[in-house]
Amino acid sequence: MKTEMACHLQNVALLCPIEGFVSQGSVTIRDGKIAARNVQPELGEVVVDGRGALCLPGLINTHNHSPLMSVRGMVEDLGFAPAYTPGVPQGHWLSEEETQILARLGVMEMLCAGATTIVDYYRMPDALARAADAFGLRAMIGGRVMDADTAALANGEFVHDPKLGEATLGAALELIDTWDAKGSDRISTILAPHAPDTCSRQMLQTFADLSAKTGKQVHTHLSQSSMEVAQVRLREGLSPAELLDDVGLLSPDLVAAHCIFLDDADVRRIGQAGVVVNHAPIGNAAFGAAAPILALRDAGAQITLCTDTKSADMFEAMRMSIAAARWRADMEFVLDAKTVFGWGTIDAARALKGHAGSGTLSVGSPADIILLDPHAPNLRPVIDGYGIVVHSGSAANVTDVMVAGEWLVKDRNPTRVDMAAVISDAQTVAENLWKRASA
Repeated sequence: MKTEMACHLQNVALLCPIEGFVSQGSVTIRDGKIAARNVQPELGEVVVDGRGALCLPGLINTHNHSPLMSVRGMVEDLGFAPAYTPGVPQGHWLSEEETQILARLGVMEMLCAGATTIVDYYRMPDALARAADAFGLRAMIGGRVMDADTAALANGEFVHDPKLGEATLGAALELIDTWDAKGSDRISTILAPHAPDTCSRQMLQTFADLSAKTGKQVHTHLSQSSMEVAQVRLREGLSPAELLDDVGLLSPDLVAAHCIFLDDADVRRIGQAGVVVNHAPIGNAAFGAAAPILALRDAGAQITLCTDTKSADMFEAMRMSIAAARWRADMEFVLDAKTVFGWGTIDAARALKGHAGSGTLSVGSPADIILLDPHAPNLRPVIDGYGIVVHSGSAANVTDVMVAGEWLVKDRNPTRVDMAAVISDAQTVAENLWKRASA
């Protein structure tokens, strides 16, 4: 690691979920942690002039499938998710090498967009872990497990496939054994059944048992489509949320993405259980949906933000969260910039187990920091830092990213990996996949 033992970042505007907005400040970093704020540099410290940049805690992007960058710009007009959409490349087509190549592009985009912690799960999870490890950010990695036939799923058919379940569960458990044993301070592992419709009751029960045994949280999709709800009701006579409750998964150790198609009883059930909700407003809006996120929050759910691979722009996700909530509230001015900024930083850090990020710029926290372009016209004038970042900010404004005191992005370029090579390799793989899809 290239951690600066003593770095003094000065002439920055600090935006911290706890302390608020400081228009002129500095951060002192020692041994990968924030050692002081707003003090003079000491002799021997490396002094970095922020030139008036906005300095934020690193963003925490809580739900992604990085190889699915391969269908971006193509699937949005065809269906709500690649796994359920005919005529697009499917995950089970990918080799281990292709998975890693595409994951590298997805991880690089998230990092350069300001995410210092990501949650990423898909097939061949070891490839995801190696991709994240190469860039140096914090990543919670899981193997996507399902026992519904993936080829049939794209045609709207739910066919139980126990061999697929055995294989994907084996890969997921192997990932945990391998990466937990490494003791990495940046790569951790998660449990990741795909969804209530693509996992049998028996498989979901297996994950409830694994979570109780290991203490790991379970990341899944929940009520992401009306098709999921209909399939689970047909199979179980229950809503997806009722099914997860019935097998013992509904708890603060459940991290559930989307949570769109819920009735009032489901909202109460999820809230009372303290479930962590990954709010994905960009992807949801792409197929005309908006989660009842304020009702979930008010019922007791913990809210985090994600981009779900539709983009990596967490600033857009914050902004879209506000727009979607106001649309559901019939244009009432519910939800504000400071709240959604917390969802993307400190609230996510508190809700997710197994990573070291804090989502703050507080003294003693890991030095996970991002800088926004001090010369970007869309970030001026600055009066309320929360307002300008959320309502006008963009991933394109991120110039520098630090994790644990190490600069992983400088002047918009990753420091550990060749950006051009990552893009070129992913382009080649994606083109070949789409040729196969159209054959």
